[in-house]
Amino acid sequence: MPKSKPSTIKLQVFKGREAKLNKAIFHTLALKGPQTIYDIHKEAKAQRGLRDIRYASVNKRIRPLEESGYVRKVGAKRTKAGFEASVYELQVKAYLSMLLDTIDIESLISQSDEGTLLTILASLVDARL
Repeated sequence: MPKSKPSTIKLQVFKGREAKLNKAIFHTLALKGPQTIYDIHKEAKAQRGLRDIRYASVNKRIRPLEESGYVRKVGAKRTKAGFEASVYELQVKAYLSMLLDTIDIESLISQSDEGTLLTILASLVDARL
């Protein structure tokens, strides 16, 4: 019998055409800290499967991520050309999304103790209310 894929949670931010670029943006900001769109673009281009990504595509992706609360503008930085470039950082929502994307729910439930599961349950119920 073939092995089944782990049952991770598929969040909307990691679905569809923009999923790969969203992951690259999150990964870059998580590892490198606050960055300008140009710096994020440079790092994303170095990743496999995104070598041909254009600056405009990264720029267009940052805006909806900012509106939905995954990234936020934390300041501005003067570029070599003399312009002001916005600096972005990840929000807690993005870190949680990245974590949930890698967690196998079955393993989490089967390997956690009663106290941990109760804490998770209480947090989820509280979030629903």
